[in-house]
Amino acid sequence: MRSWTVVSVAAMTLTLLLSVATVKAETRVFVLANQSDGYGVDRCLALNERCGNVVANAYCQTQNYSEAISYRKVEREEISESTIVNACRGACRDLVAIECVR
Repeated sequence: MRSWTVVSVAAMTLTLLLSVATVKAETRVFVLANQSDGYGVDRCLALNERCGNVVANAYCQTQNYSEAISYRKVEREEISESTIVNACRGACRDLVAIECVR
């Protein structure tokens, strides 16, 4: 009887661990105008360079997310026109997408 109890507890523990591991974190992609600021931040994000990681993480944190999991330049064809209008708020040439996770 005792061995069945141990097996049951082990099975329940394994099930709980697997269910916790499969919970997806909340993510959101923000599309921003990639304007030159004279500091090279635009190149860091658009070229997916390591220096962009700091900028992307800082942006995510300002939006109440914990960190960036990706960032890259996006082409206008990849996103909707309303997203472009909201991101640019006027004229802009390049756009970047930053994916944030809670």
